[in-house]
Amino acid sequence: MKHIILFFLKPLSFLPALAMMYVIYGFSAQDGNVSGNLSYQVSYKIVEIGNEILDKGLDETQIADYADQIGYPVRKLAHMTEYFLLAVAVSFPFYVYGLRGFPLMLVAGFICVAFAAGDEYHQSFVAGRGPSVKDVGIDSIGAFFGIMTVQIICWVFLAPARSARRQEEFAYRKRARREEAQRRREYIRRQEAARRRRSRY
Repeated sequence: MKHIILFFLKPLSFLPALAMMYVIYGFSAQDGNVSGNLSYQVSYKIVEIGNEILDKGLDETQIADYADQIGYPVRKLAHMTEYFLLAVAVSFPFYVYGLRGFPLMLVAGFICVAFAAGDEYHQSFVAGRGPSVKDVGIDSIGAFFGIMTVQIICWVFLAPARSARRQEEFAYRKRARREEAQRRREYIRRQEAARRRRSRY
């Protein structure tokens, strides 16, 4: 019963990846003005929070100037973060299906980079936006770190459990072989005893 439930639940592990793709596609569908305003608002909020925490006493004009200055890195960091999350969402289901190590990096990396390239192509049809090879590279860096994060988390938290289970299975098989050998020896001993008894008569 457990295997049947897992069989139907496993495909659902891909839902977060599909949801993340939808979110990224939604952001890319925003025209240049909307996207630029969103980036500016985020940058402004970052400077505003920094101003409050560090108590710099910046006025609104200074905050706006700093927001303009950090707008570009904030946009690129947002790209990396999106694809970091996408890579995590893509990698976990494949890990659940048994893909590990380099094959996981290859498959998850290909999916993320292909989606990044497709998304940049999609932006060529959006007003005020355009495709960028540099953005695909930035997205790929975020995806790489996402895949490595999954590898590390699974290695640290799941690998010991798998190793313990393998050791348990090995001990069980060893014990089963020992018991089987013992039964064989006992059978042979009984056969020999029966043969000796028959030879007396």
